[in-house]
Amino acid sequence: MNVIKDSDSFEGGNPFEGMNTTKQLHMLGQSIWLDNITRELLNSGTLQHYIDHLNVTGLTSNPTIFDKAIKDGDNYNQAIAEKAAKGLSGEALFFELALEDLTRAADVLRPIFDTTDGMDGWVSLEVSPLLVNNTAGTYAAAVDLHKRAQRPNLFIKIPGTPAGLAAIEETIFAGVPVNVTLLFSSEQYLAAAEAYMRGIERRIAKGLDPKVGSVASLFISRWDVAVNDRVSSDLRNHLGIAIAQQAYKDYCELLAAPHWQTLKAAGAHSQRLLWASTGSKDPTVSDSYYVSALAAPHTINTIPEKTLLSFSKDGALSGVMSIDGVDAESKLLEFAIEGIDIGVLADQLQQEGADAFTRSWNDLLAVIEQKSQQVKTSTSKNSKSENDEAPF
Repeated sequence: MNVIKDSDSFEGGNPFEGMNTTKQLHMLGQSIWLDNITRELLNSGTLQHYIDHLNVTGLTSNPTIFDKAIKDGDNYNQAIAEKAAKGLSGEALFFELALEDLTRAADVLRPIFDTTDGMDGWVSLEVSPLLVNNTAGTYAAAVDLHKRAQRPNLFIKIPGTPAGLAAIEETIFAGVPVNVTLLFSSEQYLAAAEAYMRGIERRIAKGLDPKVGSVASLFISRWDVAVNDRVSSDLRNHLGIAIAQQAYKDYCELLAAPHWQTLKAAGAHSQRLLWASTGSKDPTVSDSYYVSALAAPHTINTIPEKTLLSFSKDGALSGVMSIDGVDAESKLLEFAIEGIDIGVLADQLQQEGADAFTRSWNDLLAVIEQKSQQVKTSTSKNSKSENDEAPF
């Protein structure tokens, strides 16, 4: 792939002008993953369309995405009925549904996984958010879910919380690919990277294959949602991008450092930095605002479906993220002057993110229970009707 070097802008014009915008990102060396999964997306062939025409090379899921998919339609009703009839309920029933969807998606993306030597072609499934403070439970769930999926291109999502970091190291050591989620700052990203590398080092020490996939997901837009009402107008919608720029600088430095180069020489693949929460939540900026701003080689942008379509239609790239982080330093100083404590807010956002996924999880299980009960009621009525009509 013809990847250009980082710079603040396209000097002399965009070298990829004339290509569609998603192709431009692909040629820059950034992977586009879809931040969505639904049964309809698979049944209709829409996922394959995005792969063929919008350069999508992976996808991610989370409890909120599944909650919406199951609650807002009837594509899962029959499957819920069948599984409920077998005695499944709650988390057990949900993970059966999720694994059905994600193994299908993994199979669709498998050719990409194979041709890119595992760099792309991934799907992601999150462990129960109720395990957020349970290291042993998270590790056990991650190993179990990956074993049940029987797909090499399935990431297990584990939050980069203090309890999650220990689980990440153990899961990587066990050879299970991990998507580290709920990262909000450069410090949190580096802690996740260290956990990943410790797992790899332990595998090397035991003579095991060091090639275990991993990505580190840094959430962007939630920063701006948190501070837009607390800062001057010229700083609105700039904090998330500054955080990303700072993390990208640290990411590039880590990959160039002797510590990582030693692991790479042993056969390890880098844990790529992934931009998450990249849909705009402010109506005063374009839907693809963050996508355009986060163009950076050797990264991934997991993009909500609405944002992907908007970017492919009306988006534009003006440059590539710099690796020196200078712009980030000056911008973050401006936020500090206005009273924004990045460290405190990062921890707050991580906790709020965990709480939000827990709420979605509980709502999801309630929806599944409701639909299961509806099926039982319908079955009972049908059975009663048949008995009433039966001849004596």
